[in-house]
Amino acid sequence: MGILHKLLVKRAGLLLLLVCCAIGANAQNTETPCNKESIAKWYKSKAWLNGVKLKPHKSINMEELARQYCSNPDWWNKAFEFLASHDLETLEPGRYVIDEGNVTAFVSEGPTKDISEINWETHQNFNDLQYVAKGKAGMGVASLKNSKYTSTAAYDPKRDVENYNVENGKFYVGKPGTFFIFSPKEIHRPAFREKGHDTIKKVLIKVRVP
Repeated sequence: MGILHKLLVKRAGLLLLLVCCAIGANAQNTETPCNKESIAKWYKSKAWLNGVKLKPHKSINMEELARQYCSNPDWWNKAFEFLASHDLETLEPGRYVIDEGNVTAFVSEGPTKDISEINWETHQNFNDLQYVAKGKAGMGVASLKNSKYTSTAAYDPKRDVENYNVENGKFYVGKPGTFFIFSPKEIHRPAFREKGHDTIKKVLIKVRVP
């Protein structure tokens, strides 16, 4: 009986170890990476893109995206699935509800505005995923943590927007093949006129902040 008891205990211990390993492996896939190295590895894997062939822009805040994605991967997976499953060049302009109240796409096509007509802004409740499907447009981004800025219009909860004057923002060109993500930690100045491109087609996906 003593030997049998020891065998049963040993097998039970092995089974418990296997279960714990399985739980740990699952946690690695669903929880936020715990350090910069693991975040970079997760981001570089591109598994989070859910089949999207587009390239994430270098300005994307990896740490914030990792935190938000792992808090609610379902919303992000639905956003990327929308991008992957539609021909964005021919998609009709309009509003597309992906997950009611949480993920919504807005497709627009028309004239671009001069940079002076586009304000620096942030949102508290939603991330902006911005993709220029046709043409080119300027994209401004500035970190709330590291940039010099002043608020020019207080936060409007109905529009989920606050406006700013930014002294040291960075500017990039949005074009087909590359998308931007602006979280509440980034002030952004989206889709203003780029020389030689007076019209654009743009996809904006609003993803709720967990």
